[in-house]
Amino acid sequence: MKFRTNKDDIIKELQLLQGIVEKRNTMPILANILIKTGQDEIELTGTDLEVGLKTKIPATIETPGSITVSGKKTFEIVRSLRENLEICFQVENKNTLLITSGSSEFKLVGLPEEDYPPVEVSAFEKGLVFPLSVFQKMIDRVLFAIAQEQRYYLNGALMVIRKNQIELVSTDGYRLAYVKALIDQLNLEEETRCIVSKKALNELKKFDDSQVSFDLDESNLFFKVGQRVLISRIIEGKFPNYEAVIPTENPNKLVVSREELLQSIRRVALLSSDRTKGVKFKFAKDKITLFSSNPEIGEARDEVSSEYQGEELEIGFNAQYILDFLTITQSEKVFLELKDSKNAALIKPEEEDLNYLYVLMPMNI
Repeated sequence: MKFRTNKDDIIKELQLLQGIVEKRNTMPILANILIKTGQDEIELTGTDLEVGLKTKIPATIETPGSITVSGKKTFEIVRSLRENLEICFQVENKNTLLITSGSSEFKLVGLPEEDYPPVEVSAFEKGLVFPLSVFQKMIDRVLFAIAQEQRYYLNGALMVIRKNQIELVSTDGYRLAYVKALIDQLNLEEETRCIVSKKALNELKKFDDSQVSFDLDESNLFFKVGQRVLISRIIEGKFPNYEAVIPTENPNKLVVSREELLQSIRRVALLSSDRTKGVKFKFAKDKITLFSSNPEIGEARDEVSSEYQGEELEIGFNAQYILDFLTITQSEKVFLELKDSKNAALIKPEEEDLNYLYVLMPMNI
């Protein structure tokens, strides 16, 4: 194998592959990327058996072939090379990759393609296409609420695709984030539900293009963005019934400035417990009073003006959980709806181009 390409074309793809390849030593081959020539292009592949990425870049092919080499070292080598110089990749002695550019020369020990796990790609025949920027905005609004625990079905976000709309839902048992976008011309004969891994969602945030094509089979999800295809193994398991979790009877309603509430919580949380991050909220007619206390440090109190309709009540929340929501939404004001001090609160932005809801369980303080 021998081909030539330039640094600008290959460096970004190698950088994207860093988030894919396996960094543990469970299977050494998974730390490698597969480099394979095509017609006036090369294909780069990385996988950890759960998430994979195939991407193509233009190249001048002199001799067709393939090899697998360390993804990390290949990236570090290319990154170190001088700008505006052609880079030549050539296989020597079957399992050695020679990389040359200007006066620089590197030899990487590799493994043959036959040792690399197969990474199959969909034909994308369903024709499901939606704006990438909208999908990335949706990912931002649910990513922080994805659990990290032994229940695998909570280690990702539920994606629901219906005719002309997409929903993403995540929960860690203490909170639930839900976002819906209306997508014109998203023609789907039947509803599709699948759990997308947190790692796959994180990688999709790094892509840049106008649209993403989506497909799936019995085992995998496929996201095509330009010349890149992200493959994600479907997380098995039954996602919780999120519709039943979203509270609907909330007689106590609050409207407050997002920025003022965010800054107030940050101040009061400075003296909250390091373990629980608990802050107590007291809701009254025209203000919210926030309290925190830590026997080893001290206590804090702050007030925020608000519009409140309902009976006075006190309720405790994890401060970080509310900050996660307030930081990601860009609405000038937010709504907070409560049934009482013992049931989950419903929080949502006043104005946003997405239908965004956040459900938060109270805590004893």
